[in-house]
Amino acid sequence: MNRLARAQSVVTASVDVGGTFTDVVVQRGSRIVSSFKVLTVPRAPEVGVLSALKDVPGGRIDEVVHATTLGSNALLDRHGRRDDTGLVTTRGFRDVITIGRQNRSELYNLDFQRPPPLISPGHRYELEERSLVARKAVSHVRERDLARLSGRMQRDRVRSVAVSFLDSYADPENERRAASFFRKRFPYVSVSSEIAPEPREYERTSTTVVNALLMPLISDYIGRLERGLGSRPHPSLTVMASSGGLVSVEEVRRKPVQIIESGPAAGVMACAELVRLLGIGNAISLDMGGTTAKAGTITDGTVETTSELEVGGTSHHGRKTKGSGYPVRFPFVDLVEVSAGGGTIISTDDDHALTVGPGSAGSVPGPACYGRGGVEPTLTDANLATGVLGEQMLGGALKLDVSAARRSLERLGDPMHVAEGALRLADLEMSRAIRMVTVERGLDPSQFVLVAFGGAGPQHAADIAGELGIRKIIVPPRPGLFSALGLLHSDWRFEGRVAFPGDPSTAFASLEAKLKKAHPGSRFLRTADCRYAGQGSELTVQVGNTDQRAIVREFERAHNATFGFQLERDVEIVVIRVFAVIRRSKPSMRRTATAPLVAGARRALIEGEMARMKIYNRDGLASGATVRGPCCVEEYDSTILVPPGWRGFVGHYGEFVMEGDLN
Repeated sequence: MNRLARAQSVVTASVDVGGTFTDVVVQRGSRIVSSFKVLTVPRAPEVGVLSALKDVPGGRIDEVVHATTLGSNALLDRHGRRDDTGLVTTRGFRDVITIGRQNRSELYNLDFQRPPPLISPGHRYELEERSLVARKAVSHVRERDLARLSGRMQRDRVRSVAVSFLDSYADPENERRAASFFRKRFPYVSVSSEIAPEPREYERTSTTVVNALLMPLISDYIGRLERGLGSRPHPSLTVMASSGGLVSVEEVRRKPVQIIESGPAAGVMACAELVRLLGIGNAISLDMGGTTAKAGTITDGTVETTSELEVGGTSHHGRKTKGSGYPVRFPFVDLVEVSAGGGTIISTDDDHALTVGPGSAGSVPGPACYGRGGVEPTLTDANLATGVLGEQMLGGALKLDVSAARRSLERLGDPMHVAEGALRLADLEMSRAIRMVTVERGLDPSQFVLVAFGGAGPQHAADIAGELGIRKIIVPPRPGLFSALGLLHSDWRFEGRVAFPGDPSTAFASLEAKLKKAHPGSRFLRTADCRYAGQGSELTVQVGNTDQRAIVREFERAHNATFGFQLERDVEIVVIRVFAVIRRSKPSMRRTATAPLVAGARRALIEGEMARMKIYNRDGLASGATVRGPCCVEEYDSTILVPPGWRGFVGHYGEFVMEGDLN
């Protein structure tokens, strides 16, 4: 069989595990041959994944690409603390993870408590060693000290070891010696100079500790998944990283910290591929699933990223609250997340005012209308009660109980008033999230196209767009499965970085040479974390020309666009990064009508009144077909609401485009 024939016959299954549903999309060659959703198994996600894969038509799978929320969930669950993890650090610095920064997440709360350190004092160990920023070790680690410490950690039943020495990003020799010794005695060893080789000892140590905590959990999960996939033939397994690229399971076992935001990144990558095909440079991605809603931006065709995230903490209207969690220094797709998913619970506060979130019904028990034991009203119940949703989902596999939805809403008052108010609050919350990734970064949302996906996103997109002055919305094919589709549109991506490069051009060239040797055939993406001298934080900029003056100009442009000013100060290049990207075969997004246009109607809440609303079957809308609001367009995994004053038409790739008159 020649190479083309092999490529045409390869079967790839992408699996995205969300809080409510597990989504599966199957690609054969360049065609999508199957896509479906099943309820997530929260306590044993691999069981849900393996069960879903059994439903793949034909039963044959050559490759599995996977996104999971296991890492982020572990850090939220009791702050991720484990009794089998130890931290080894320079003598005198064992409490760096307790001291942290002076940030207070609640400035006016007199009873404020900092998040507990991930490693207890009894499992923090010190070694006599010292390196300098000038890249010179002045005190080497001694083997007898390592042996003594290993014995103590073994008596303490430590399985996973985090090693973080002072200034090791500049001179990693002592860390390498310690790691070499420990790897012969412990199953899991995480080393700061390998995980986060950059300055700021607290953030670097925190990243290393989080990685060490996740190593046993993620390794065990991958092991169970691989065993469940079988041995003959064994499908290859690839995982989505938070940076928006795919990495091998070997890479994930070494650096599980890079998959904490695995699932949300996939949706943004699918969005980037779709707008590239459509020739759109600026887009906002809105991913509203069963548990949360996420917003991100694509500017000039580039997905916006950040180099630090605070994990396991709290958020306030989508903004991560500094000091409430644990910082991780690793590339992440830059997203704002709010509690506004289909399963988000509607309630009232102490003053009897309506509130939405932060709790979620998830898949167990799920919204009241699912009939799985849930009684709390959710946004899905509100959309069903107002007629936006029909009485079945997933092609009839999931029946929705309108009476149960109304009963749940009646717990808070008149069901229609409660539903209408809750949906309005959710729209405002998602609009706020979009403002954070646009207005607060010097971008005008009205100059962007809104790409709405997730099972619930297309139901809310028009109202959110109206709130922000956005005139054009794109709902992609298979919106409820779009993150899983994004896995198939992602490339392999491997990262390298250097702190305080003396000559950026030389440092970039050196990094690229190393990555090219490890990953032949790759192309490179470059970024730099820069700041003005004296600033305490950096701004990440894309790098084209690696000359230092060109990087400084790009930083000053980005700083002015983000903050509205420039300074007459020297610019420091703190960290440079290179991503080696290896392209994968992508599925075609072309889609044609495959079903009759079934036009029906139901009563729905339209501009405050119950009225008749047309219903269309999306699979019956051929390219060029046009509908006018008010109407709903239904499909297997989602429902699109087209309000009065909006029209929708089907584009070349099967995308549903909505345009509104906002005057």
